[in-house]
Amino acid sequence: MPECTIAFRTPPDEVGVVHSALETLWAREGDVDEMDRMMFETAIVELVSNVIQHGTSETTIICNLTLSANEATLKAVLEDTASPARIDLSPRDMPDEFAETGRGLAFIQALVDDFEYHRMQDRNIWTLTKLRHRKP
Repeated sequence: MPECTIAFRTPPDEVGVVHSALETLWAREGDVDEMDRMMFETAIVELVSNVIQHGTSETTIICNLTLSANEATLKAVLEDTASPARIDLSPRDMPDEFAETGRGLAFIQALVDDFEYHRMQDRNIWTLTKLRHRKP
């Protein structure tokens, strides 16, 4: 099972480190459906962007991202040291076209098959799972 793990800090690191990690995963697991790849990548970038934008901490937020792929799934586990997230992951509809906020979680939920959050000790743990479609 191909796997790639990266550590980054925010600030100063940005989502570019996530793109690099995904390129490594795709190189190791080359047979990923293009639509699955796009949806998974977009969901991860949205999640990391939310942590960077909304995560709070008295110090730099340290993140560890593990990406993995097997025959059935693509999976991302993001751990961060930000304060506990105050979110509700129950299913939601996309806000209307004029809303200025509130799309991130709904967007992630629409892109992956499973989106989980829990707090363990002093870390937020986010898990995204995307079921793979087999290439014809």
